[in-house]
Amino acid sequence: MGAPLFRGVVARLRKYRLEVALACPLFLYVLGLTIAPILDTARVSLTSPLDGHFPSLVNYHTILASDAFGAAVVNTVAIALLSISLQLGVGLAVALTLHANFRYRALVRTVMLLPLGVPTIVAGAVMLLIFSRSGYLNAVVFALADAVHALLGIEWRFVPLSWTVAGGWRTLGIVAVADMWKVLPMVILIFLAGLQAIPDEVNEAADVDGATRWQRFLRVTLPLLGPYITMAIILRAIDAFRIFELALVLAGRVEPVLGTYIWNRYGPPTNDPFTAAAASIVLFGLILVFVVLYLRVAHRGKEDRA
Repeated sequence: MGAPLFRGVVARLRKYRLEVALACPLFLYVLGLTIAPILDTARVSLTSPLDGHFPSLVNYHTILASDAFGAAVVNTVAIALLSISLQLGVGLAVALTLHANFRYRALVRTVMLLPLGVPTIVAGAVMLLIFSRSGYLNAVVFALADAVHALLGIEWRFVPLSWTVAGGWRTLGIVAVADMWKVLPMVILIFLAGLQAIPDEVNEAADVDGATRWQRFLRVTLPLLGPYITMAIILRAIDAFRIFELALVLAGRVEPVLGTYIWNRYGPPTNDPFTAAAASIVLFGLILVFVVLYLRVAHRGKEDRA
């Protein structure tokens, strides 16, 4: 039984030796730089820092008993959901606008791609210039308050806010907005590809049937964009859950996320790779759970429509 099976595998490898040779570098890359580090992180997370005992759940008990870890999990989920919602809504609106024919459309599309070339740490510094206490947002609100007082005679006393260190939903919202701005071009490109893949005959048939623009969007465009929406959600969810640089620059220790919590546990002065590894596995599990749940919901919705 074993020999014929082995010979069959060898024959198949010989038949597809070119494809196997082309796939080997990618396989080795994923194995060495993705799968192996994940397995080693899981090993470290299950190793007791006291006596090296394996397996042990002491690291998970430690982080679960930490209020900072609980806050980091809640903040990570909140920022991810808010950021994804903003990216999908704003990205789809901009993609629909850029899909229409208008003058200088190519120039506008090029300008929309600029945030992709901005390093994440620089994007965080730019957002600090906007949302700090002496930032541009407060200056604009000050000017608006003066205009209201001059034109309407209504006194509006505006107190400058430090949006990034205020804490709570205000800081989480700023981080989500910053994340949306940084990656919005990628979402727009995905939606533009989906819109350009929709045949013109489909929209023409909807117009002949008397559908309004809103009906055509809900019943024709949006269903046909389903695969592209799924792709955008999965790609952006993975990045949104593991947000680090923007949260570190804008929120710091005010509102920790899992990325900054792991960094604080791993780096000095804590220097604790064991609890950092446990928190990393929790983050990995959160991403897997979200992706699996979304794929199940999307598949169930597709079956209901069928």
